[in-house]
Amino acid sequence: MDTNEAGGPLLLPAGSGQFLTFRLRDEEYGVDLLRVQEIRGYSKVTTIPNTPPDVRGILNLRGAVIPIVDLRARFGLALTECTPFTVIIVVNVADRAVGLLVDAVSDVLNVASQEIVPPPDLGTHVDTSVLTGIARDGQRLVSLINIDRLVGVTSHELAMV
Repeated sequence: MDTNEAGGPLLLPAGSGQFLTFRLRDEEYGVDLLRVQEIRGYSKVTTIPNTPPDVRGILNLRGAVIPIVDLRARFGLALTECTPFTVIIVVNVADRAVGLLVDAVSDVLNVASQEIVPPPDLGTHVDTSVLTGIARDGQRLVSLINIDRLVGVTSHELAMV
């Protein structure tokens, strides 16, 4: 059985899965398609004072106020510069909608479980716990995000919003 960095089992769907892929700079990431509520073009968010840099603000989504997390900033990169291609991926995490600000959406990737490998051990200073695994699609490598862990890491920050 494959395990993650913490020694626990990889959280992969049995057989195969579908992942919505998106770009942050020149890298490609994927999130479980079943967790995606919607994809929307970027619209201005309302900033909230005293929030971490990766929490860009809030957005009114059909009457529900949702936090918007800048994934570039969350991964230690420069803040996302919003362009016509910038999108917000709205995902469901613990019965709560959260918006993920990304550079662009790529496609839906169908992956068999045998095409997913555990994230590599990059040493003690690199936290790969937010990755479910790495999907291999020919020469293409897509880092699959554990959305619960990613948003869980900032859940106390999101609770302030």
